[in-house]
Amino acid sequence: MKLIRHATVPLLLLPAMVMADDLAIDKVYHPYVQPLEQEVEWRMVAADGDHLQRLGIGQSLNDRVFIEGYLLAAEEGDTFRLEGYELETRVQLTEQGEYAVDWGVLVELEKAHQEDEWELATALLMEKQWGRWVGAANLWLEYEWGDEIRDEFESAVALQTRYRLSPEFEPAIEFYGGENTRALGPVAMGDLRFGAGKKLHWETGVLFGLSKKTPDATLRLLAEYEF
Repeated sequence: MKLIRHATVPLLLLPAMVMADDLAIDKVYHPYVQPLEQEVEWRMVAADGDHLQRLGIGQSLNDRVFIEGYLLAAEEGDTFRLEGYELETRVQLTEQGEYAVDWGVLVELEKAHQEDEWELATALLMEKQWGRWVGAANLWLEYEWGDEIRDEFESAVALQTRYRLSPEFEPAIEFYGGENTRALGPVAMGDLRFGAGKKLHWETGVLFGLSKKTPDATLRLLAEYEF
């Protein structure tokens, strides 16, 4: 019971958070960086017949800094189009286990493909382990500007509690909150290793809407090959 109480601590923060952003469902980031790591990542979020996909290539600069570039594409019905570009930098601030909570920070710059629309976002990344339980939280602050959108600040939150059942399979529960999003649901993930330094990380989950503005069900998928 003690482990369960600890693992659900991030969910108790929900009433205190200010939620924003109509695309808050994405993924939960972790604060760790591996030296000499390279990866190719694909992820998709699908709801109400619309699909938002990201294809990224990333590289660690050292044991603290990881950078990744993405192409963003949207699929609506039979139409598939390039939506924008994104550059992301993740910085590991503390060593794993150095403090009670592991800390990191993420910075993203996104540009729409055709319109003069920009978004700058930063997230505080937190993670803590209790035996086989792991709790992670991403606290976001975003600023949008451009010709066709209103310049404004927004905030968002992503929370995850997972159980380390085995390297190949870890069940989890996630919450995403934004101005037009409140969703909670089960997620599964794991790692398939192919040799020294090579693995495929996968995630899949369904997030159920908790508000009228949130789709009833949102599917999220992720595949990440590290080498």
